[in-house]
Amino acid sequence: MSGRIIAVDFDGTLCTDCYPKIGEANGRLIRTLKELQRAGDRIILWTCRQGQTLEEALHFCGAWGLVFDAVNENLPEIIRRYGSDSRKIYADIYIDDRSRNPWEWCESERRIG
Repeated sequence: MSGRIIAVDFDGTLCTDCYPKIGEANGRLIRTLKELQRAGDRIILWTCRQGQTLEEALHFCGAWGLVFDAVNENLPEIIRRYGSDSRKIYADIYIDDRSRNPWEWCESERRIG
């Protein structure tokens, strides 16, 4: 396995959040992910979208030239390594508009309390 595995959310991350519609593209992130992919990293689309809304998201990203190595599932080598495709996506980096660094979050909660 070479390169990093990057899991990226769609709504609010690859585009502005206006689910079920598709918002404005985050061109900077899309360009960065494409560069990382060319350098050997693998990109997983990690989204709650499914069915038609997922197909629309994939079409949107494809129009920007961003094609994913996996969608809402682990990469084949991870499935082989652990013997199943668990619901939790295995990645080295998770990019999501709702994420917080757990250590920073704990520190900020201590200051509030």
